[in-house]
This record gives sequence, structure tokens and C-alpha cells, in this order.
Amino acid sequence: MFASSTLLILTSLVASALGATYQQTDSHTGDGFLKSFSHQAIADPTHGRVNYVDQATALAQNLTFSSGDHFIIRADHTTVLSASGPGRNSVRLQSNKQYTTHVTVWNVRHMPQGCATWPALWEVGADWPNQGEIDVLEGVNDQEPNQSTLHTSSGCSMPASRSQTGTATSNNCDVAASNNAGCGVQAPTSNSYGPAFNSAGGGWYAMERTSSFIKVWFWSRNDGSVPSDVKNGATSVNTDNWGTPYAYFPSQSCDLNSHFGAHNIIINLTLCGDWAGAVFNANGCPGDCATYVNQNPSAFTNAYFDIQWLKIYG
Repeated sequence: MFASSTLLILTSLVASALGATYQQTDSHTGDGFLKSFSHQAIADPTHGRVNYVDQATALAQNLTFSSGDHFIIRADHTTVLSASGPGRNSVRLQSNKQYTTHVTVWNVRHMPQGCATWPALWEVGADWPNQGEIDVLEGVNDQEPNQSTLHTSSGCSMPASRSQTGTATSNNCDVAASNNAGCGVQAPTSNSYGPAFNSAGGGWYAMERTSSFIKVWFWSRNDGSVPSDVKNGATSVNTDNWGTPYAYFPSQSCDLNSHFGAHNIIINLTLCGDWAGAVFNANGCPGDCATYVNQNPSAFTNAYFDIQWLKIYG
């Protein structure tokens, strides 16, 4: 009995020690993204002034391309559009695999910038909003900082006080109760998004999803505190060593198992639409958003992602 009890205690201690350790299951870089993600040539669900193209079109028009460890997705920046025609060609990628409990680490050199832009790195279930949505990187019209947000069905909220370095914008994650605003948290640093992010050379975003919580971290390129396993894309990571996340979404008032299903990872760039278009002038952008997109292709010269790699752990 004593030996059994001792073994049980030791097993428990080991399990506890390894509770935040994950092994790498997927690694994407360069043209590897084309093997593990699919282009979605669909109508934009957020009603943006974009035309999401298929892979053949994206490659032919250099809206998707790779060179070494640079993976680029971008919006067209050469074509003047007809107001009565389709929107500006852009890209939306979806992972072929789905994930539940996992960690993602994004090494991003550059994100789309400019008025009308609405870039995002995020995850979503097939049955939205019932299987949930996790926005890791998202913003509009160059407005810093980054905002990470959960979108769910009813019955999911976050406590007003929790262990995070960011600032909550709302604590009700229910899309029906918040006009799809969800429960967002803004990062504490301006270089987490937009031109300031790009000027700093980008950085690393990490997200951990379990049945007990969802956490998001960000480290700028020259941040001396970036953990070595994050910086190097190690084959295993220990999230307990990453410090306090800027966004922490615990399960105490939200059953994460019932509100979040298997998720696909999405990389996309839309223009205008439900968010960027709605606050276009309030964010200091000129005139009408759709007209701006139609008539100013050169405004989207810097509207691109340059992703060095994505590592996924389970």
C-alpha cells in the first residue's frame, strides 16, 4: 500500500511538472504552408471589399509566394477597381488539420498595414459561433495595439479581474449579446500591431488552448525576455516559463469544452468590412472605405504578411 501510494504521488508530481510541456506536432515555413493550408476562394463572411482568390490565381498574381523562410500573402496593389465589380484580390488560408488542446507559436516579420486593412491570425470551428473563435492577432486601420478576442455562443463570459498584462475591452464573449464584438483583450505594447510592429521587425505570438483556459502572449523582435523555446521554435515548449500572458481567458464562467470545438487555423487579409469599414473615418482614414480601396491600389503596397514560421504543439 505504501509503495502504491508513493508511486501514485510521484506519478502525480511528474504529470503536474509536465502539465505545461508540449511536443511539436507541426512545423510550417516557406512553401510548406502551401501543403498544409488551402486557399479559400469564398465570399468574405465579414463583408469586406475583397475578392478571395484560389491558389492558382494567388500564385499567378504573386499574392501568395515563398522564398526560403519567407512566406508572403498579400492584397493586390496594382489594380484600380470598378465600383460595380468585385473587390480587391486578396488571400484567405485555412489549415487542413484541426486542433483542440494545443499551442501555436507564430514568428511574423511583417503584417499588413494601411487604412482599410483588417488582417488576422485566428482559429475557428466549423459550426460558428457554437464551436467558438479565437483571434490571436487582429486589428484594423493601423490602430495599435493588437487585440486578442474570443467569440462564442451564449453562456460564456470572463471575470473582470484576472491574471493578465493586457486590458479587457469586454467580458461577454457571446456574439449575440455584443454585436459580434466578443470578449477582447488589448496587448499592453503598441509594437504588438501595425506600423510599430513592422518597424520593430515583427515578433512572436503564442497561444495556448486547454479545457481550463486560453492564453495569448506577444514578444517583440528585440525583446530580451522572449523565451528560448519560443525564439528558436524548439521541438518542445514549456508554457509555464513564458510569464504572465497579456490575454487570459479562464473557464470559471465559460465551459470551454462546450463552447470550443475542433478548430482550423486561418490567415487572412480583408479590407473595409464590418469592423475596418465601420471605423474607417474614426481611425483617421479619408473618405469612403470602399472608394478608397477601389481607387488607391498603391495604398496597399505594404498590405502583406511575411511569416517566418508557424510551430504547433500538442
